[in-house]
Amino acid sequence: SRAITKYISYKYKDMGPDFMRTDPAEVAGVAAWMEAEAHHYHPAIGPLVFECIFKQMFGGAPDEAVVAAQAEKLGKVLDVYEETLSKRKYLAGDFFSLADLHHLPYTHYLMCTPHASLITSRKHVNAWWEDISSRPAWQKVAANM
Repeated sequence: SRAITKYISYKYKDMGPDFMRTDPAEVAGVAAWMEAEAHHYHPAIGPLVFECIFKQMFGGAPDEAVVAAQAEKLGKVLDVYEETLSKRKYLAGDFFSLADLHHLPYTHYLMCTPHASLITSRKHVNAWWEDISSRPAWQKVAANM
């Protein structure tokens, strides 16, 4: 899905927001944060959400050892995000990009768990989350999740 969102962003960039940017420095920033999401954020949050939400949907109980380990990993990742977001509004700069958008689905599910405080306890991460999750287009998607 990451490749698909990049394709759509490039193909339809003249029809809506420039999620990928055109300035080389901004393009690099978006790409770096997309990599951070794919290689650090997602591997930490994915198993946590699976244990807390999806496993239970199929009658399983969360493995508390996995939950604790993944919450600790995600906390460390979010500490880096907190530092970055203390200096700018969005991950790649002062503009909403595909890097931010890619965080929406799993963070949405995390916020439905007892571990939402991983986000809400970090002032700048929480402000970023409140901003990106309140976008009208996301609100339409989230209503069906």
